[in-house]
Amino acid sequence: MSAAVRDNPAISRFELDVNGVTAVANYRLNGGVMTFTHTEVPPDARHGGIASQLIAGALRAVRARGLKIVPHCSFVKAYVDQHPEVRDLLV
Repeated sequence: MSAAVRDNPAISRFELDVNGVTAVANYRLNGGVMTFTHTEVPPDARHGGIASQLIAGALRAVRARGLKIVPHCSFVKAYVDQHPEVRDLLV
């Protein structure tokens, strides 16, 4: 998977296109804090690591922008729990 994660600030979400489907991670941005509210991968693309790739890319973008996160989305929370290297992004 070499697809790039992109931020779509017009609709407050990160997107990743892989094999003809788009996975999304919705967020709310308030000041320097990005709250992840929902991650969605189309059913026919689940269980292939696409959601993890999406969140990894989104968190790289968050770090590059100097933001902090609140993981209201259960998938993002689980990702952070499993990746201690990104826990410093938590508010």
